[in-house]
Amino acid sequence: MSLRMAGRLARRELRGGLRGFRVFLACLALGVAAIAAVGSVRHAIQTGLTQEGAALLGGDAQLEFTYRFADEAERAWMNDAALAISEVVDFRSMAVTQQNSDPQRALTQVKSVDDSYPLLGKPILEPQMPLRDAFTGQQGAPGAVMAPALIDRLQLSVGDRFSLGTQEFVLMAALIHEPDGAADGFGLGPRTLIRTQDLLNSGLLAPGTLFSTKYRLDLPPGSDLTALSAQASEALKGSGMRWTDARNGAPGISEFVARLSAFLVLVGLSGLAVGGIGVSAAVRAYLAQKTETIATLRTLGADRATVFQTYLIQIGILSGIGIFLGIILGGSVPLLLAPLIETRLPVPAVFSFYPQPLAEAALYGVLTAFLFTLWPLARTEEVRAATLFRDALSSARFLPRAKYVLATGIGLAALISAAAFFSGSARLTLWTSGGLAGALVLLSVAALAIRKLARFTTKPARGNPPLRWALSAISDPREGAASVVLSLGLGLSVLAAVGQIDGTLRNAISGNLPDVAPSYFFVDIQKEQMPGFTERLENDPAVSRIQSAPMLRGIITQINGQPAIEVAGDHWVLEGDRGVTYSDAPPSNARVTAGEWWSEDYSGTPQVSFAAEEAEEMGLKLGDQLTVNILGRDITAELTSLREVDFSTAGMGFIMSMNPSALAGAPHSFIATVYAEEQAEAAILRDLAGKFPNITAIRVRDAIDRVSGLLAGLAAATSYGAGVSLLTGFLVLIGAAAAGEPARRYEAAVLKTIGADRRRILISFALRAVLLGSAAGIVALMVGILGGWAVATYIFDTSFDVIWPSAIGIVLAGIIVTLGAGLIFALKPLAVRPARILRASD
Repeated sequence: MSLRMAGRLARRELRGGLRGFRVFLACLALGVAAIAAVGSVRHAIQTGLTQEGAALLGGDAQLEFTYRFADEAERAWMNDAALAISEVVDFRSMAVTQQNSDPQRALTQVKSVDDSYPLLGKPILEPQMPLRDAFTGQQGAPGAVMAPALIDRLQLSVGDRFSLGTQEFVLMAALIHEPDGAADGFGLGPRTLIRTQDLLNSGLLAPGTLFSTKYRLDLPPGSDLTALSAQASEALKGSGMRWTDARNGAPGISEFVARLSAFLVLVGLSGLAVGGIGVSAAVRAYLAQKTETIATLRTLGADRATVFQTYLIQIGILSGIGIFLGIILGGSVPLLLAPLIETRLPVPAVFSFYPQPLAEAALYGVLTAFLFTLWPLARTEEVRAATLFRDALSSARFLPRAKYVLATGIGLAALISAAAFFSGSARLTLWTSGGLAGALVLLSVAALAIRKLARFTTKPARGNPPLRWALSAISDPREGAASVVLSLGLGLSVLAAVGQIDGTLRNAISGNLPDVAPSYFFVDIQKEQMPGFTERLENDPAVSRIQSAPMLRGIITQINGQPAIEVAGDHWVLEGDRGVTYSDAPPSNARVTAGEWWSEDYSGTPQVSFAAEEAEEMGLKLGDQLTVNILGRDITAELTSLREVDFSTAGMGFIMSMNPSALAGAPHSFIATVYAEEQAEAAILRDLAGKFPNITAIRVRDAIDRVSGLLAGLAAATSYGAGVSLLTGFLVLIGAAAAGEPARRYEAAVLKTIGADRRRILISFALRAVLLGSAAGIVALMVGILGGWAVATYIFDTSFDVIWPSAIGIVLAGIIVTLGAGLIFALKPLAVRPARILRASD
């Protein structure tokens, strides 16, 4: 028979409607919709960043220098290339105000600007006024504007005075909107905006102070940004300059969105995997009902290929409907929620129907439907003309013919490859795929074990008829216990893993803080201030430890004479400037693992010690030549030792340490960490800030609170993605309960016939649901803990502790969900009349 005949038979079969395929469609549509929605939001943000790149950046292009201003040659190049230039200085400081003779201090991210700022966009102030008027100030004091959060923290009002360093400012307005704020990335403190010329007498921009300068360029219309970037790199070679332009005005946010989206897409794939179980179960149940039809077709001369093609066409059409519904839903939801999403985004987004993410989601849906329906469809070949009984499919062999196994392998490889390509992270994709495969294997083994255990414990439960009936039903392969454990268990596993990872990260940052983390980081300490700084702390019994080191910042530009990025790729150490220190001896908190430290009186060619783990990741080895640009000067040093640096304690640690003579003459400041009792922290800050107003203190607990807030947002986003998996699992559970309703009607009829009342039958159904839910929850908990441990250990490289509240919640969720679904579909069976049911089954 031909494919045309199979098409005609499939069309006739579909005339019966979608009965039995509602869960199939819902699972497929929901998984595709989740991936399509994430992709649509990602494209909306990326489009907004592209269209508004210049406004976000504050110019068509930006040149950034580390802890220095541009020199005459660099300014000359910028003047030749641009129509206008705006200079911005960015650094951290302490804002201090007097409230009833009691100084109040708060960390602030200061942006000082010139009269050309902003080249693009307009700041919004409250009360409304031009920025230039706000900078004029009052009564001889220069003006400043602050973020509302900082104003509230310092309890200031418009017209009040505060100090930055030794310079007094008057607060003129609240900074409601900062046009180029998104380009500045994550800051440890709220923003304060002032003029650079008003900082001349503040003592905050002394040699060695940690600051960066950014020069925004207004370029002639039609300028070739690619060519200009290359020209700037060549003309300013060796200056340590970093180029950014309007093509990606907020690179940090763009990269963050891309990575988060990739992770959420993989979580969405987990949801599709859960839905795939439901798809497979629905197809299997549908084909089981079609056994007689298939046998009849074989009797009439239909060969294996025709039967397979008939039902493949049906499932293909239904899959297309489910994928189409998912695309429409996933593309529409972001549009409907656009006003709400835009208010929560720090960057512009342009919401629309974007073909690319919808096509990606459709591809995932097609591959998932293919993977999870191929084996059930292959079983149609097991039905012969003489096999006119309902259980033919259930008695078929587990593995189909080799060609179907091979096709499944190809489809799985295509799905993983597509996920790796679209997510941009092959490693994360492989981790996710391996985790899902492992979870499915564990859940399958658990489902088989539950059935065997239920069969083994049936006899001991004779004294409790409802429990015995429940165990007997669970042990029956036709009851669908495996489908319940697989679908609900996988959904709960994803949610459990997300909960464990979120809790582990929070514990790694804030857990046991007083014992392992310093109270304060102090930066911008001048060399001549170190004796007085140390004296104040050493005489305080509440201070348990002080660590200090010289602090410079450098950019690794070359490795063995080649551009660093070509040698080490996009490693995070190369993404910006990194801390550099010097010392005669290895620091007390770092252990040399390879090579040798230089001698105390060494004064030869520069040598550098590198963090061992990062060196291994970057492919560095002893003897390599590293070129580091520090304050516009290239220093090429030989890598002579590797050392173990523990960054997890929030203490002091440097990627690079050089011999002192290599950095002789370079202006720099010192950094210090102070470990003290919490009740003494306020007095320490008051004394040191009062004596050294240029010093910036970063309270570790405040920094952790800001990072924890960011993590809370990430946890919410991932929890929503995991929630889709759980919802899909719930739909599969409902489908399994609905499919098992005829069997429960027959079971209830038999039990009523032998004298069981409704209460006992209902208790039996409830016990069955609770046992299956508990099993799914416990297995999901094991999988989630294992997944959380793997991610914490191998990806985040941190310690792992089980988050028991989340763990217990997962088990309870499994019980409640299965109990609810089981009881809903137990009402009709309880109401049946035994005679009618048993007569119909004769």
